[in-house]
Amino acid sequence: MRVSDPSLDPAVAARLKRDDDGLVAAVVQQHDTGEVLMLGWMDDEALRRTLTEGRVTFWSRSRREYWRKGDTSGHVQWVRSLALDCDGDALLVRVDQVGAACHTGDRTCFDAGSLTAVRGADKGKVDQ
Repeated sequence: MRVSDPSLDPAVAARLKRDDDGLVAAVVQQHDTGEVLMLGWMDDEALRRTLTEGRVTFWSRSRREYWRKGDTSGHVQWVRSLALDCDGDALLVRVDQVGAACHTGDRTCFDAGSLTAVRGADKGKVDQ
């Protein structure tokens, strides 16, 4: 899809609250299961590309370049929907994930291991 104006829609840009590097966190979720797959970062250009191309584009903080999941691995993220949170500082990107989402080859980047934590609903409960 070709876009005549190469910049992000000003109405969308005005709603974003970027960090000091001009980035917004993008939580990626499988659209049909709700599974959280990964966290990436977007600047205005990455968001524009994501909104107009149908594939998720991120800004790599370490490589200082744009990248699309799947360009080298084939594990593509097809955009299904995007939502901006109430504060404008995070995006929820719902995708159809093909293959692994994590660079380690795992389905999700959150498969690395659970942390032990007190479960809030259980705290203060008395067994009966």
